[in-house]
Amino acid sequence: AGVSTQSTGSMVSNFLYQRRFGPYFVEPVIAGLDPKTDEPFIASTDLIGCPMITNDFVVAGTCLEQLYGMCETLYKPDMQPEELFECISQALLNAQDRDAYSGWGGVVYVIEPNKITKRELKARMD
Repeated sequence: AGVSTQSTGSMVSNFLYQRRFGPYFVEPVIAGLDPKTDEPFIASTDLIGCPMITNDFVVAGTCLEQLYGMCETLYKPDMQPEELFECISQALLNAQDRDAYSGWGGVVYVIEPNKITKRELKARMD
C-alpha cells in the first residue's frame, strides 16, 4: 500500500513549514480517497504549510476570493461525479472571468473509487 492522502498532506505541510523563512510560493491542494473507506480527504496549505482540512471544498490561487463565493453558491453535499464536475467547472470559469491574473482555463480531476476522470477546460483568452 502507498502513502495515504492524509499522510501526504502532513508531509507537504511539514516540508513547507521547514522553508517558512525562504518559502516556495505555492498553495498546494491535496485531494484523494481513503483506501479502506473511500471517504474523500480534501486539504490545502498556504506557502508556509498551514493546513486547511475540510469536508466540502478548498480553494487556492490568485482568484481565491472569487472561488470562495462561487463554491459557496454552487456546492452541495453528496453530488454525483457529473454534477460535481459541472459545479467545479462553473465555479472555476466564472471566478477566472473576474480575475485578471488567472489563466485561460483549467484542468478538473474527479476522483472516484474505481477511476480518475481528467477534463480540460478552455476559457476566454482576452
